[in-house]
Amino acid sequence: MTLSEKINDGIKSAMRNKDKDRLEALRAVKTALVLEMSKTADKDLSEKVEMQVLTRLHKQRKESAAIYHEQDREDLAKDEEYQASVLEEFLPKQMSEAEVTGVIDEIIAQTGASGMKDMGKVMGQASGKLAGKADGKLIADIVKKKLGAN
Repeated sequence: MTLSEKINDGIKSAMRNKDKDRLEALRAVKTALVLEMSKTADKDLSEKVEMQVLTRLHKQRKESAAIYHEQDREDLAKDEEYQASVLEEFLPKQMSEAEVTGVIDEIIAQTGASGMKDMGKVMGQASGKLAGKADGKLIADIVKKKLGAN
């Protein structure tokens, strides 16, 4: 079952259960997927593109919630956090920092990276392997630490 199909099933379920907050979050995902689909001539998006869209929406919700917390708008922050939690149901389980470090160590060993000049090479492979499973900022921070930049 594709992500689009899972989202559609979730929308139907939320409508049946009259869960308007969940319905709002899922409709936002569906809208983003349809917009992404309209950019290409394909009728279906690849799983990778769907995950990128979902990850982007999740990150936006988390960032918005953080901003609302800073501005003492707990009501709005709560809405954003709820929507982020709904999106997390459709994302792959996030890897821990130790797991990400292990994967990056493997990539560094395979590529023979020895310094910051090799960061692009390592980041390219790490981003591909860890797409949707780890935050890009976490990946970059670990790679920088491993390759010697502080």
